[in-house]
Amino acid sequence: MAYLMLLLNMLLLVAGQISWKIGLQQQGGIHLGNLLQVLFSPLILLGIALYAIATGLWFVVLSRLPLSLAYPLQSLAYAAGIFAAWYFFGESVPLNRWIGAAVIVLGAVIIAAK
Repeated sequence: MAYLMLLLNMLLLVAGQISWKIGLQQQGGIHLGNLLQVLFSPLILLGIALYAIATGLWFVVLSRLPLSLAYPLQSLAYAAGIFAAWYFFGESVPLNRWIGAAVIVLGAVIIAAK
């Protein structure tokens, strides 16, 4: 169950980043002139809520798994973020970033091995 919560934590973190990216795009970026408008826009608030839920899940994960296991596994969110950037935003992701994501995944597999 702890691993399922960790997976959900990672998905919520990535979803929060996606929400923030879309929200910032809709607002035309962020600067002093629109700071409050951006901070209180629905997608930015959604991202904050997703991060709050992810943090609650993270507390549960930390209470059930060793930090030396859970924290490195959470780095899979970085690899998922690269995929999300490519899939949802059509970002051109250079080969070195894909290789880096693969290294993260490989590292997580090694760390998770019994």
